[in-house]
Amino acid sequence: MKVAVQQEDLQLLAKTLQEQLLVEVSTAEVFEVKCAVNKDELMILTQHQSDVIVDAQIIFAVIEEVFQSLAPHKQQRVQCFLRIFGEQLPYAKCFLVLKQTGGWGSRRAGEAGEQGGTGAEGQYFSPISSSGLTYSPSLDETDKEEAFDPFADAPNLPTSKPAFQIKPILLGAALVGIVVLGGGAYFLTRPCVMSECKEIQNAEQLKTKSPQLMRRAKSEKELIAIQQQLTTASAALNAIPSWSPRYQVSEELKASLSGRSEKINQVVKALQTASLATQKVQTPAYSLEELQARQHLWGQAIVPLETISPDSELYKLVQGKLLNYRVRLQAVNQQIFTEEKWLKKLTAAKAVANAAKNREATAKSLNDWQKVQSTWLVAINALNSIPLTSPGYQEAEKLLVDYKPKLVAARDRATKEQLAARTYQQAVSTAKQAKVYQQQNQWQAAATYWDQALQTAKQISQDSLYYTQAQSLVEPYSAALKQAQEKLQVVSSFQQTRTDLDKTCINQIRICTFSIDNTRIIVRLTPEYDQIRQNNLANPYSENSNTAVDVTNHLQILREALAVISDNANLSLFLYDSQGQVIYTRTLGG
Repeated sequence: MKVAVQQEDLQLLAKTLQEQLLVEVSTAEVFEVKCAVNKDELMILTQHQSDVIVDAQIIFAVIEEVFQSLAPHKQQRVQCFLRIFGEQLPYAKCFLVLKQTGGWGSRRAGEAGEQGGTGAEGQYFSPISSSGLTYSPSLDETDKEEAFDPFADAPNLPTSKPAFQIKPILLGAALVGIVVLGGGAYFLTRPCVMSECKEIQNAEQLKTKSPQLMRRAKSEKELIAIQQQLTTASAALNAIPSWSPRYQVSEELKASLSGRSEKINQVVKALQTASLATQKVQTPAYSLEELQARQHLWGQAIVPLETISPDSELYKLVQGKLLNYRVRLQAVNQQIFTEEKWLKKLTAAKAVANAAKNREATAKSLNDWQKVQSTWLVAINALNSIPLTSPGYQEAEKLLVDYKPKLVAARDRATKEQLAARTYQQAVSTAKQAKVYQQQNQWQAAATYWDQALQTAKQISQDSLYYTQAQSLVEPYSAALKQAQEKLQVVSSFQQTRTDLDKTCINQIRICTFSIDNTRIIVRLTPEYDQIRQNNLANPYSENSNTAVDVTNHLQILREALAVISDNANLSLFLYDSQGQVIYTRTLGG
């Protein structure tokens, strides 16, 4: 039985190698491969026609690649030979050492030494040449003397190209059969091959009870503990080799446990993300970006949990968390909405401040400066409305430090221009009133108002926008004031002259009347005075002769007094009697 099984496995291995050579080596039209076992060593013979040129390195590399795809259970020596049909001895050979390793090894002997050693169950094996892939072009003398041909009884295989390739799993099984029957019972001691299978028992038990454990879990910590059990059980199943009759069952169990572990991992990651988001909200956010990062965290926590179906063992736990997380997310969304509103206000305040700066640079009137002031006020009020809790508060405070002095300066300038405008208007208004008095020949009032208008115009400061306009008023107002003052002097002189004439023309009786114009004084004696004067002249020696003397003397005194008045007024004097006859004249300079 043992010999029959081994022979079948050797034939399968030989057929596989032969087919692979025919596929990989295009120059070989005919290849024949034979396999044999001699003293626990596997031997591979490859034969070809004498007219075929073969690269021995390529042939041995293809054979090595085939063995790389297999999993030896222990270190195994393989001898490979190349021989021409009809020849007794091979012309090239190669030694391969299949070493047990923790993974696919290198083909170099040095690296094999570092990676070799007995690995744990379930590890893979890789074929490693004892000194790399080596061969010799001819056999040594010892080989020539060796008469034994281990391939003599090996069956000949068809040399045509195969219609299909043998599956690697069958080849692996064949190699297993060869090694087990030829080299010991190692495979029979692997987990779940012949002995009882605790790994599967544990996995099946956990598969049964894990749903209940998942339903009872109330925290991230409990879920992680369950996940660790699933991971441990799944890892234990990896030790079951592919030739075990329970291998298929172990694979199904691994898939089941891994699926549950993945579901738990999905929930655990979501809970961990939520924990991180919860930590973040313990401190205030100082920027919109921070709030958006928190929003993203809550979204990362919520989305995976929303995919948990109602029939899942984790659904109850997830639903309890989801409600809380959604409330937290809504709170962050509201914060973002509010913060975006304040940031828009902050941005708008900056834009208004820029407009204020532009208006300030081009202001040319009181109205312009009032607009500058009101624009700065709008920007500052917008910044003042940003609350302390807003991430934009700090920036708003910095801007206020810059904007408030500009508002004060604009307000002062607007106030100064407003005062200058009022002063200018007052000067103009006062000048208008002075003209009215001037037209009414009220020179005293006219002079007073012209002086007020002039002094008011001079009060406007040089840095005011109205300074130039005010300066244009100074010269005409000064001239008008001078004219009014001159007129006032004349009027004042006339008034004094009138007063003097009034005193002179009345002495118990009205002696004379008078009129004054700009060039002369006209005095007329009254008929009563003339009558007294005529009577005195007609009867000078009457009893009242003293009266005549007095009248004559009085007329002389009158003329002298009128002459003085004429000199003081700088006006010519014309004295007439009551009949219109000139009695006395006095011209300027005469």
